[in-house]
Amino acid sequence: MKSAVETLNPTRVKLTVEVPFDELKPSLDAAYKTIGSQINVPGFRAGKVPARIIDQRVGRGAVLQEAVNEALPRFYGQAVEDNKIRPLGQPEVDVTEVPAEEGQELKFTIEVDVRPELTLPDYDGVSIEVDVVDTEATDADVEARMIALRQRFGTLTGVERVASMGDFVSIDLAAAIGEEEIDSAKGISYEIGSGNMIDGLDDALVGMAAQESKVFNAPLSGGEHEGKDAEINVTVQSVKERVLPELDDEFAQLASEFDSLEELRADIQVQAERAKKMEQGVQARDKVLEYLLENTEIPIPDALVEAEVTRHLEGESRLEDDEHRTEVNENTRNAMRSQFVLDAIAEKEQVSVGQPELIEYLVMSAQQYGMDPNEFAKAVDEGGQIPDMVAEVARRKALAAVLEKASILDTAGTKIDLNDLNTTEALGYDEGADHEGADPEGHDPEGHDHEGHDHEGHDHEDPEQA
Repeated sequence: MKSAVETLNPTRVKLTVEVPFDELKPSLDAAYKTIGSQINVPGFRAGKVPARIIDQRVGRGAVLQEAVNEALPRFYGQAVEDNKIRPLGQPEVDVTEVPAEEGQELKFTIEVDVRPELTLPDYDGVSIEVDVVDTEATDADVEARMIALRQRFGTLTGVERVASMGDFVSIDLAAAIGEEEIDSAKGISYEIGSGNMIDGLDDALVGMAAQESKVFNAPLSGGEHEGKDAEINVTVQSVKERVLPELDDEFAQLASEFDSLEELRADIQVQAERAKKMEQGVQARDKVLEYLLENTEIPIPDALVEAEVTRHLEGESRLEDDEHRTEVNENTRNAMRSQFVLDAIAEKEQVSVGQPELIEYLVMSAQQYGMDPNEFAKAVDEGGQIPDMVAEVARRKALAAVLEKASILDTAGTKIDLNDLNTTEALGYDEGADHEGADPEGHDPEGHDHEGHDHEGHDHEDPEQA
């Protein structure tokens, strides 16, 4: 097989491939066998129909098409490897010649987006300035963390009174515009004051009792009617309050590995101080990435961006929302730029990912989704997402490698040493986390809308699907 690559632009190439008949013949033989097992010809057993009879029955062209479709992914993969390109997304295939007889060649071209070659800036010793942070934890810091821990172990108890801020209610909701009911839901569990549903819902619920209904007006926050004012009918089914456990040694044993409340409080003090120190680590991480992006020319494949944006908007049923499309488009481009530059650094620094590092990342991701780590690992493995996660860990390590080379000072001129911070927590790069619709990694094994996938295209190397 012969192949050649032509660069169409910094993010797209055209492969021209020529395959001798002898290399296609195994696929042609397999095609005859497959088709022969699917047709019934009097006088011949299934799978034993001669090739000439198959040609008469279904046509030589159908057999060639079956053979070419079976062989294309293999020849495409070989061409990619031979020409050392890194494909992104789906390839576009054009079969230009099909060998009708022995001695002729299969010829085809493939256009595909590729990861751009980048010229990285000099980041050895780059100076980064971060804010001065008071790393001493106050009593208020410790108390806030203690309350959060107690809330995790609190219990919900039904109460016979009107609802107030912080209560949990089970509610039915119905939204109407004019005379038309456009949406409804029953049995929704909601914490009053969380503010993560409909504007005005918290105010409406305060003072309501079980089996009481109320109507109020509010703009809708999602769906095809997003932004439109609707009449919201809310009915409270039950009211519960969260009862926090007593602060004592028994609670310390329940909520931690410590035997006494004093030991638990001391550990929370350390955690609070560590969190304050990590603020500087996060600032440094973000500013290093900002430096890399500002000083690197990073071309982005428009077709890949458009496909990602459309996929995202289809998932939200907002294809016609031009304003949101513009926002998602920008965020997707920013996320891709970050991915490309970190991939280039990982390659330059020869970053490798060990099994313990991958396991640590899987456990951390499982916690984010509230899943058992073993179940999470099984889900991502079955979804073919392990290579994506390996790539993400490599990007985190690449960014950490740049940080290790950087000179980090706070605004008072004090040198900041990040070595005492947990690299995964403080310096880990959560790509696209601050951008709705921007995460190209798609790590969510449960199918939640967690924005995209790894654009390296390992699961897109089948040109038959183009």
